[in-house]
Amino acid sequence: MIPVLERILYVDDEEMLRTVTNLALTRIGKFTVELCDSGTKAVEAAKRFRPDMIMLDVMMPGMDGPATLRALQDDPETASIPVIFITAKVQPREVEAFHALGVVDVIAKPFEPMGLAGQVRGVWERFHGG
Repeated sequence: MIPVLERILYVDDEEMLRTVTNLALTRIGKFTVELCDSGTKAVEAAKRFRPDMIMLDVMMPGMDGPATLRALQDDPETASIPVIFITAKVQPREVEAFHALGVVDVIAKPFEPMGLAGQVRGVWERFHGG
């Protein structure tokens, strides 16, 4: 049986995207969402918030998505949390490279807010063999 997806940590340095994504995930998806504006904050929040899944922007100042992913993977408390990259970099080679880093999927920016929760649920189900 596939575990229930309830808690999502969304990480993006763009405030407008955090706002739109939060509305899409909480109002439409009925998820509990925590927002972070940097990779550094995301690593701390992941330990405290204990999300079921993390959605992570690739291009961020300071600690970018891949560096944040490595930090999460290196910590036993957060290593098993599945991560989705959210990015405009969706050429097949780029997506392949992201999968090689260990993300479970990549969602292209810009995304359709009304369909985002369904997209995330689909990734969750595939990740759990559904």
